[in-house]
Amino acid sequence: MSSQQPPSQQPPSQQPPSQQPASVPVPASASPVERTSVVTEQPRYNFRAAAVVGFVVGAVDILIAARFLGKLLGASSQSAFVHFIYQLSGVMVAPYKGIFGDTGTNTNTFESASLVAIVVYAVIGWGLVVLIRIVTAPKGTKPE
Repeated sequence: MSSQQPPSQQPPSQQPPSQQPASVPVPASASPVERTSVVTEQPRYNFRAAAVVGFVVGAVDILIAARFLGKLLGASSQSAFVHFIYQLSGVMVAPYKGIFGDTGTNTNTFESASLVAIVVYAVIGWGLVVLIRIVTAPKGTKPE
C-alpha cells in the first residue's frame, strides 16, 4: 500500500489551502496574499516659507528690541556695536517716529517708536505666515 493518501482522504491540515473545506480557517502564514501597508503623507502648507518669514521677523524684532533697551538703559553710541545696532534698526524704526513722543533724559530715552515698530512687524509677519498657510494648503482642507 502506498503511504500517500489521495488529496480527498488526507487530513485537512495536510491538504493544500485551495482544497480545504470552507469551514476550516486558513492560517495567516499560509495566506497567498501578502499585505503591505503604504503610508502616504498628507500634503501640508509650505512649512519652510512660513519658517523663513518667522525667522526674518524674529531677527528684525530682536534688533529693534536691542535698540529699545540700548536707548532705555543709556548705551553709549560711541561703542561700535551699539552704533551698528542703532544704524541698522534706525531704518526700520524711522516710519514710526513721531507717533508718540519720546520721554526720558538725554542719556536714557523711552523710545516709543521702537515698541510700535516691534508690534507692527510682528503683526505683518503673523499675517504673512497665515497667508502662506492659506495659499499653500491642499484643496479642500482648512489651514491649521
